[in-house]
Amino acid sequence: MTGTTVTPAAPAVPRQRSDGIDTDLVADLIGQLLVALGEDPQREGLAETPKRVAAWWRDFLSPGSAPAATCFTESHLAGQLVVVGGMSVWSLCEHHMIPMNLQVAAGYLAEGEVVGLSKFGRVAQHFAGRLQVQERFTREVAEHLAGVIGREDVAVAVRGTHLCMSMRGVRMEGARTTTVHTGGRFKTDPVLSQQFLTVASGQ
Repeated sequence: MTGTTVTPAAPAVPRQRSDGIDTDLVADLIGQLLVALGEDPQREGLAETPKRVAAWWRDFLSPGSAPAATCFTESHLAGQLVVVGGMSVWSLCEHHMIPMNLQVAAGYLAEGEVVGLSKFGRVAQHFAGRLQVQERFTREVAEHLAGVIGREDVAVAVRGTHLCMSMRGVRMEGARTTTVHTGGRFKTDPVLSQQFLTVASGQ
């Protein structure tokens, strides 16, 4: 008896953009999702939706490299606490792919120089522009800022509103999650740590 061996075809490899996001494929998948949800992706109001959603994913997940921070020499400063708060960024929970709003406050000890204030918000936006969890986001911002100032004397506090809690599951609209990452003197000096938290919570 003669048998014939058939080699299965290799799975198709998705087309990739240089930034890793295939907007044509994303648009096609969104169209399929609309059909699976019982919608007509060709009807008025939805005809351009797949392309718009794909463009949003491309823009949101392509924040570029972390911005270089500008530091200014202030030789008279020694151990002054600097806290930058009021930063609000949006990210996506990687467990449910639902948005979360993160309120960020970052502090450091100025030792002979200060960091340009606008860079703090850009750093937060950079690490938010991906599938995230709040705990990792908090640590990544702190570690990046520690690299900028060249010391571990950095603290970051993040207060998050997760739509995966507000829109699904327990549906607790008022629930908030707070994460704090401290390093250097913020970790070893409880007075300094409390001072940071007091200032950060008031911003």
